[in-house]
Amino acid sequence: MSDINAVIFDIGNVLIEWQPERFYDRVIGADRRKAMFAAIDLHGINDQVDRGHGFRETIHAAADAHPDWRDEVLMWHDNWLDMATPTIDHSVRLLRGLRAADMPVFALSNFGIQPFAIAEPVYPFLGEFDRRYISGHMGEVKPEPRIYEMVEQDCGLAPETLLFVDDRRENLDTAATRGWQTHLFDGPQGWADRLVREGLLSPEAAQ
Repeated sequence: MSDINAVIFDIGNVLIEWQPERFYDRVIGADRRKAMFAAIDLHGINDQVDRGHGFRETIHAAADAHPDWRDEVLMWHDNWLDMATPTIDHSVRLLRGLRAADMPVFALSNFGIQPFAIAEPVYPFLGEFDRRYISGHMGEVKPEPRIYEMVEQDCGLAPETLLFVDDRRENLDTAATRGWQTHLFDGPQGWADRLVREGLLSPEAAQ
């Protein structure tokens, strides 16, 4: 019998591919994209959105601050859905399989308020979690310890009974220091195999 009482999913690059560089490579070319990312810390700017800052205001301010790249920076706002795609279908099946098996499933994701609202109607499974811990609404981000503490306080489950999947090692490291069980996502098959080993899904349900 598993000692896991809830499974916690990251969203970006676990359930939905999040690849801004791939989008820009396609639209403006790899060389120009590399030059822009060298000149502007777009991921750092996006971190502010993940902390709850206004999406449009933050990106437009960055565009105004970098007039040579204004049109390209505005794409981060105007073409956001083209960066957050496609769905990782096998991961979504695993999410639904866990729910069908009556295992509570939570989301814990660095995600801005407005981007999440944009994503919800496009990705219906975002509404299927038992609990959602979205950084923009919480004002805290991974891998800082406070957001994990807030999850524990809200769900009331012992840390060692939580299994957390994320694609970033640093996010898992903080969780592990708090006693959470963790899995580094490097593809849905490895995650499926872990869920089978834990006895949370049958091999058939993990397909």
